[in-house]
Amino acid sequence: MEAPISFPDVERLIIDHLRLRSELAGVVVDNRPPTPFDGTQKAVLVSRTGGAWVDDLHLDQPLVELEVYGPDKTAAHTLSLLVRTALLQLRGTAYGTAVVTDVVETEAVRWFPDYNRPGANRYRTTVWFSLRPA
Repeated sequence: MEAPISFPDVERLIIDHLRLRSELAGVVVDNRPPTPFDGTQKAVLVSRTGGAWVDDLHLDQPLVELEVYGPDKTAAHTLSLLVRTALLQLRGTAYGTAVVTDVVETEAVRWFPDYNRPGANRYRTTVWFSLRPA
């Protein structure tokens, strides 16, 4: 009988990685917005939005969306570029019981107004990961 599969938590992996980055000091990084939140704070919200386990290859291939907010459009864009660079540097790293084998942008940084928060400045990025058990 095979050992049970232990799926890595890709949201937690990204959150923990970004929180350790010195260039992101003072930025809220989580999978839910802080309270209160109006979209003008420096924040990165991480959400797994899809993907699948590939049994034959023993790979988890999640799609992750990152929403990056800032006090103005320029600050949000600059922050989103820092996040983009940090994510691509995850290739080859180990996290808990997982190894990140690949990181690919499926949609690069793009302006995406947040109609629920009129003052918000938001950019979004979608990234595909490939994770295997360590």
